[in-house]
This record gives sequence, structure tokens and C-alpha cells, in this order.
Amino acid sequence: MSAGAASLAADSAQSRLEKRFAELKAAGRAGLVTYLTAGDPDVATSLEILRGLPAAGADVIEIGMPFSDPMADGPAIQAASLRALDAGMTLAKTLDLVAAFRETDDATPVVLMGYYNPIYALGNDVFLRRAVEAGVDGLIVVDLPPEEDSELCQPARAAGLHWIRLATPTTDDKRLPRVLAEVSGFLYYVSVMGITGTKSATRAQVTEAVTRLRRHTDVPIAVGFGIKTADAVREVGSVADAAVVGSALVERVRSNLDDTGRARPGLAEDVQGFVRELAGGLKT
Repeated sequence: MSAGAASLAADSAQSRLEKRFAELKAAGRAGLVTYLTAGDPDVATSLEILRGLPAAGADVIEIGMPFSDPMADGPAIQAASLRALDAGMTLAKTLDLVAAFRETDDATPVVLMGYYNPIYALGNDVFLRRAVEAGVDGLIVVDLPPEEDSELCQPARAAGLHWIRLATPTTDDKRLPRVLAEVSGFLYYVSVMGITGTKSATRAQVTEAVTRLRRHTDVPIAVGFGIKTADAVREVGSVADAAVVGSALVERVRSNLDDTGRARPGLAEDVQGFVRELAGGLKT
């Protein structure tokens, strides 16, 4: 890709997330961020699900990069990663999946979430170039702290990708400025301690945390971990800029597999129907 094309791609990537959150603010509602693991349970079904998410109500799509040794993922997402890896999914194929999604949707922001090891193995420069070419808008790399920003965060920002960092209940006011230093797109607040899909925070806890975070940053704040129902999405959406749903969606994929682990007919429609139900929580 030429330097000019790379710059244009970067500008486009930057604008999708910013534009989406500006649209949500103008509409007076929070957004729904949906997480699914790339290639779960197979590439074709994964793409079919992704292509239907925007119409179902997903405002931002988060795609997990399958990895065998996760730090923050609970049993549901670990199992999804293993299903995807068993089906032959790789990081390169994850980027191909995003590119295929972009063939029919150039508006919905796409964020990749995962761990540094597969990126390092592919090569940082190759990964960033291919991510921009594919139409990725931002990255969440769970195991790269701010002290390692020169490794991937700063090159990613230079390539035009948003760098979305996690904040947790233990990220205190002393640590927070360091966490926020390179954040763009949105800040992902992990509302509970522990792994994904196991516990849920109370509304009071989320409200207190988001209020504190807003004193430190103007970037949109998305809240995730433990959000499983339309009512929970509504509650989080009443105090944050977006609610992130992951494990509940991944479980919906699992519940539509047959005894051999293959997708039953109607899997994509069922997952998209659940997203439609979740999105309904933001419209009442």
C-alpha cells in the first residue's frame, strides 16, 4: 500500500469510531458494543454473524483474536477461542475476516481485542499494515501495559489505529493518567475484578466508577464484563457511553452447535436476534 493510501485508510479508520460516538451522543443514547471471537465456530458462520450485527443494533463490533493462553477471558470466551483455533483460525485469517466484512460495511467501527503473542509472531509492522488495509479501527491488546507503549501502541497510533486501553476497579487516580496517556476511540472500563463473564457490577458501582473516570478523560467510556441482558445494557447505558456484551453472545453461539461442534442452521439469525434484544434495552 502506498503512503498516500495508508494515510487515507488511517484517516478513515480514525473517523469511524469518532463519528459513531458523535452520532450516539447526538441521538442521546449509549451504544452497544458486541464481542465475538473471530472464526467461531467456523469462518463462514463467523462472517455471516458479523455481517448481520449492524442491522441487529450493534454500534461497534469487537472481534476477538483467538489465542490459546488468554489472561482475562473466562470459560465461555476461552472455549470460543479453542473452537476457532481448532477450525483453523489464525491472526492473518482474522484480518481477512475484517476485510470481508468491509466489503459490505464501511461505516461500523471494528475493534480487534486479544493478546500480544500472535501479533508479535506475525510481526508488528505486517500486522499494523494489514490491519489498516483490512479496515480495522482500533486495538485492545490486553497484556501490553503503558510501560510498553513503544512496542506496539505508539506505532499503531502512528498508523492511524485507535488504541483502546482497559481500566479496572483497581486503577486508582495515581495510575489512571498513565493508563489514559495514549488512549483514543474509547476507554474500556472492566467493571469487575476477574475474568470475563463470571460476575456483574452493581449500578451504583458502575456509576461511581464512570463518574470518577470522567473527571480524568473526555474520551467515551464503554463498560463491559458481566453484562448479559437488555436490562443490564439499559442500566449501563444510563451512565456510560456504551455497554460491551461478549460472553453472553459467545454462549449464544455455543448453544447453537450440534454434538460435533458444527453450526446448526439458523445460528447466525439466533445470535443476531439476541443482539436485537440487547439493543432494545437502549431504546426504552
